[in-house]
Amino acid sequence: MLELKDLCFQVPADGAGTKEIINNINLTLKDHTFTAITGPNGGGKSTLAKLIMGIERPTSGHIVWNGTDITEMSITERANLGISFAFQQPVRFKGIRVKDLIRLAAGNEKKISTASACDFLSKVGLCARDYINREVDASLSGGELKRIEIATIIARNTPLSVFDEPEAGIDLWSFNNLIKVFEELHETSENSLVIISHQERILNIADEIVVIANGSVKTVGKKDDLLPELLNGTESCKFYQ
Repeated sequence: MLELKDLCFQVPADGAGTKEIINNINLTLKDHTFTAITGPNGGGKSTLAKLIMGIERPTSGHIVWNGTDITEMSITERANLGISFAFQQPVRFKGIRVKDLIRLAAGNEKKISTASACDFLSKVGLCARDYINREVDASLSGGELKRIEIATIIARNTPLSVFDEPEAGIDLWSFNNLIKVFEELHETSENSLVIISHQERILNIADEIVVIANGSVKTVGKKDDLLPELLNGTESCKFYQ
């Protein structure tokens, strides 16, 4: 279980003072749950994801993972505890081949074969024959990098995986494939998923939806209760539009 307690994050403002990006967020993400985080652009969603992974450190508050306070832990320490993160804009690794990256993600003890690495690529809609030996460098498009990164997250198979707008830069066919990937991940494992997204189809397969705007949690609810309000732009959810 992931608990965010009184979480705040500030950055220096232009001129003087500070600007609050995350404002006193209190949120509990339950085990074995698919949570979609949505809300207007600039509302703090991506920053919250980076705080969970340790890419950014909160100004105040605490992040607790399965009863352990991880607020001051590094990215590596959190990864070792079983938290994965997929960037909105994936990192390139010149000199590293796709199959080596997948093997690193899976862990040396798993001894992932080339055939298994190819299976992970196929899950995200990439022809393994065309990609398995390519370098993870500038020759790959943003959409290709995104799908390779998601393949590495699948290979890691950690208790918690956080995806920051996985649909960004993805074509329609690949996006349809990713929906199936996320559904399968949720249905066939006991891991937890957190996906930041504006896409109705991703919100529609989540168990729970969290709406964040202006750095604060505006509402939390079950998909069946909250999604109709979001789509219809009712008074309680008008900030989503």
